[in-house]
Amino acid sequence: MSADVVVVGAGAGGLAAARALGARGLRVLVLDRQRTPASIAKGEILQPETVRILDGWGVLDALRATGACPVDQLAIRDPHGSPLLALDYRTLPGRHRQILCADYGDLRGVLADGLPAAVEIRWGQRVTGPLRAADGRVTGVRVTGRDGEQEIRAALVVAADGMSSPLRRAVGIDVERREYPHGLVAFDVTGVEVADEVSAYRTDRGLCLVYPLPRGRCRLYVQVTPDEFRGRSAADLADWCDRLLAEVPAIRPLGTALRANLHRRQLLAVYRLRAARLTVPGLALVGEAAHAVHPMAAQGVNSSLTDAETLAATLTATGDRPDDAGVDRALRDFDTARRPHLDHVATVSHNAARMITSVSGLPRLLGARMMRRTAANPRLLGLTAGNLSGTNVRPLSLVDRMYQLGVLADRHAHSPVPAPQRSERR
Repeated sequence: MSADVVVVGAGAGGLAAARALGARGLRVLVLDRQRTPASIAKGEILQPETVRILDGWGVLDALRATGACPVDQLAIRDPHGSPLLALDYRTLPGRHRQILCADYGDLRGVLADGLPAAVEIRWGQRVTGPLRAADGRVTGVRVTGRDGEQEIRAALVVAADGMSSPLRRAVGIDVERREYPHGLVAFDVTGVEVADEVSAYRTDRGLCLVYPLPRGRCRLYVQVTPDEFRGRSAADLADWCDRLLAEVPAIRPLGTALRANLHRRQLLAVYRLRAARLTVPGLALVGEAAHAVHPMAAQGVNSSLTDAETLAATLTATGDRPDDAGVDRALRDFDTARRPHLDHVATVSHNAARMITSVSGLPRLLGARMMRRTAANPRLLGLTAGNLSGTNVRPLSLVDRMYQLGVLADRHAHSPVPAPQRSERR
């Protein structure tokens, strides 16, 4: 059996790659080891640049129809709800100037429902390894499923198989993977209304993140120590909830609903991951197979969809049906285009996470100082909003960092941030 492209993994990144590549007229086969999609707390905050991509793919209206919640503001607040720093997305350039908070399952659903006819998804298919030519080029995959073992040939394999990515390991791409010293517990809280805002509370325990979700729900992330939930009884959980509400008075209106939904928690380890490269001949990494960042900055799924858009664009430049040499040229272009952006996203996400999640010592003091200075500087606020939203990416300079720390005074604090050029979109 053969296809133009085999995509391994039917998460949002894999489905996005299948959609973008299938729209170019390529025959795409998507393989996923799960028999049905799993439900997980991830990928729910879609930044404006991702909204633009979804709009371009023609699925934005379908996602909005699921009840996805538009949000104008991302704010860092103290435990009582007083603002420490607020990013107003309505000041951004371009047509798309809102965050969209959507259910991850709904996002996958609209991507899958609108796939081109040349795209096929097969569930319950475990990819056991890549196929290689004599020169080492990846030429397809080996698969085990209901029909036994088979080989599937393809000019391009897209590894969207998650953070542990067996395909990435098999082709010898190294990664830098670091675990944060804390975890997160995620709650799907039903029957509540919260503000139309992504609210990050900076507390003595670290991060507490709240944002709305469709169908009268909200997501609550709480920073925890690695063993904080180990061996907890129902009574222990109730006591933990009482302490949380006492520590973060701003979320007390969620108290009754949170207690009713304590059983719907997910414990998550939090990692930073960065692949040394995004491609080898015949294969590209997409999504968490290539990169992962702290959820605080809401960049993970957004980067995955931009991976897909960029990969399809570089392949389009090679013609309708690129040969192996054309595919490999496109993969080199993809790596060149994406790596600087992903490095920037990793830096922004890590810095944002440290400001909120540090609970003691110099990092916490510096985080508080940087927030105060940034909040008082409209230019820095505009730069931060542009970087997080993806609509106007302009990395902060060393001098900007000095302004944030208060080492230097910014004479241009009230100057507008230049609008992006078309060539800067990615």
